[in-house]
Amino acid sequence: MSKHLALLALLVGSLVDAAPAPAQSITNTPTRIVIPSPATGPTDVTARMIAPKLGEALAQNVIIDNRPSVNGIVAAELVAKATPNGSTLMMGNSGTHAINAALYRKLPYDPQRDFVPISLVTSSGLVLVSNPKLAAGSFKEFVALARKPSSKLNIGVPGATGQLTGEALKAQTQIALNNVPYKGSAPTEIAVLSGEVDVSLLTPTAVAAHVNAGKMKALGVTSAKRVALLPNVPTIAESGIDGFDFEIWHGLFAPARTPEKMVRALHRHVAAIVQIPQIRERLITQGFEVVASTPEHFAAVIARDVPKYRKIVADAGIALE
Repeated sequence: MSKHLALLALLVGSLVDAAPAPAQSITNTPTRIVIPSPATGPTDVTARMIAPKLGEALAQNVIIDNRPSVNGIVAAELVAKATPNGSTLMMGNSGTHAINAALYRKLPYDPQRDFVPISLVTSSGLVLVSNPKLAAGSFKEFVALARKPSSKLNIGVPGATGQLTGEALKAQTQIALNNVPYKGSAPTEIAVLSGEVDVSLLTPTAVAAHVNAGKMKALGVTSAKRVALLPNVPTIAESGIDGFDFEIWHGLFAPARTPEKMVRALHRHVAAIVQIPQIRERLITQGFEVVASTPEHFAAVIARDVPKYRKIVADAGIALE
């Protein structure tokens, strides 16, 4: 009998060890993730895919708070000045946390000093799209059209990443495009669809359905590789602009001085959530590459990108705002 009891105790102990750890709250208040763009934009989509499971992991509500503004400055400033207790986070992007540092002489926040990176969640190339009435069916035809002396083409700018990628495109192709800024991807999509602007640089998520329906034309992809959502659209590098490689990334941040224990816990949760098959598949089908990097790797990406974009701004002679 004692032998059987010992075996039973061993079995129960192994089951307890194998059981998932209970959800633990990192703060006594609901957590909000501030988004620097309107709902349905790529940064918003990324945040909304992980928010429900993050709420389960934290045993509390996770609220999405959209604060759109030009280049996401309003949202970034809000989070930079928030109490560093885990209750306010930000799903930022390469625009808010790398390119803005290159474009603005003085920001109301410092992308590196005022934030602690949690995880780089996803990345993606941008797609150069046009209104279907534009008299160009390929990237080379677009460049030829834009080089005509009579050409007065407008490019919709959804944010800082689109702006600087567009500036690099102008510099490397020697074309002139008039920038028209918008507060995020969604209003920029509408501007292209309506013909308010001729072209824009948007994420595959934002444009794939429009391209497939014939409501937009896809002229090229900014990343080094083609995107899975639009596999027949060549990269801009393939179309003759050697080395052209720009991506937009999305990542989770907390205000500076957030306790490291909270940052590590949040990273573990996010890294696990994006590996859930249903969520990973949804992100991939939206045109994202799933990254889920460590805080250290994410910090290194930002440290690399800030001087990279500052050099592009200087070389292109872009006036700081």
